[in-house]
Amino acid sequence: MKDLTVKPARRLRCAVYTRKSSEEGLEQEFNSLHAQREACEAYIASQKSEGWALVRDRYDDGGISGGTLERPGLKQLLADIEDGLVDVVVVYKIDRLSRSLMDFSKLVEVFDRNGVTFVSVTQSFNTTTSMGRLTLNILLSFAQFEREVTAERIRDKVKASRMKGMWMGGYVPLGYDVRDRKLVVNEQDAAKVRRVFERFVEVGSATVLARELRRDGMRTKQGAPADKGYLYRLLNNRVYRGEAVHKGEAYAGEHEAIIDVRLWDQVHDILGESPRKRANNSRTQTPALLKGLLFTATGAAMTPSSTKKGSRRYRYYVSMDLLKNRETPEDGIPRRLPADTAEAAVVAEIRRVLRTPETAAQVISALGRDVISQAEALAALQRFPQLWEQLFPAEQARIIQLLVRRVTVMADGLVIDLRTDGIAGVMRDLMTPRQLEAAE
Repeated sequence: MKDLTVKPARRLRCAVYTRKSSEEGLEQEFNSLHAQREACEAYIASQKSEGWALVRDRYDDGGISGGTLERPGLKQLLADIEDGLVDVVVVYKIDRLSRSLMDFSKLVEVFDRNGVTFVSVTQSFNTTTSMGRLTLNILLSFAQFEREVTAERIRDKVKASRMKGMWMGGYVPLGYDVRDRKLVVNEQDAAKVRRVFERFVEVGSATVLARELRRDGMRTKQGAPADKGYLYRLLNNRVYRGEAVHKGEAYAGEHEAIIDVRLWDQVHDILGESPRKRANNSRTQTPALLKGLLFTATGAAMTPSSTKKGSRRYRYYVSMDLLKNRETPEDGIPRRLPADTAEAAVVAEIRRVLRTPETAAQVISALGRDVISQAEALAALQRFPQLWEQLFPAEQARIIQLLVRRVTVMADGLVIDLRTDGIAGVMRDLMTPRQLEAAE
């Protein structure tokens, strides 16, 4: 007699995956993801006699394109498949899982390796058969074609809008705000942009200027400290010329320019030189380190001067008494000093003071609350001569102005009055990471 017992169907654990490309409408109580899940759950319920059962875990990706596999919900689904927790993947439509034929082939490999079946409730087929695979590839080809056509339409629209000078969104440059989908000049920030351009013309070095910007606390539109990379992007941004740029082509923009043609051309003439040449130019421009600091014992200021003999230039500090032909007593006080001699004497005195235990204690105390360790501070004090030689002349002049209060020329030498309270700040600045090998 035949056994008429009906064997129960094997239980198949079904995971529902839902996706929506845009975030629009996701805040609604019943959105597209809910609608997809509802349809998939109904389909699973209709297959209950086949042993289909819905797993509790949810695999949803809202606001993420189907052109990428970097989706949290999809990654979790694949991890559970690898762990043997899923038998059937159910989606509303194939393109919810992927719009890329190449990406989908990778997913199918994962499904096959783990014995998982893929089902679309609106496009009925089985991926375990050759006909199902053919149907799948055809549908995916059309899905990818639709995505590429849509992308082309968007690119064409952006190009047409750029050619009309319209603002198409994205990163808002410093100096502008966006109102009614248009760039409007922010005068306070625009002044900062103009100052950056003007200062670059003056110093001719992105390295020096970037360090000045960091020291002055200048920040990007997003609040990050301005570095050299940001500086180059700012100086090359044709938006400041009043232009809209698309794939390297510039068109007259609807917005107002912040930088005029003359200043733009000056900056880009400098940028057109090789970085090493600009660095060398910056190094060879020798400023007067003691300008405004040097006086005779009688109180007369000594101003920078120079003479040229052949190809060589000689620098001096000359008393205003001498320049103005004023009568001066025979007191033996020099009214003209070689600049190199006077500046070397001041730098030597600074080096001597920095080596004293009193200065070390003062610097450590001032930096006590900083992240800089005592060992680092002491090492920087010892390495000051090497650090000094690496600085650009403009930086050396700035440090002299911070450390020296006054230099008085006496008959028997110089009296140097230092600002010891400024040493800690200078050392903190010198201890920041630097790349001084003409790294433009």
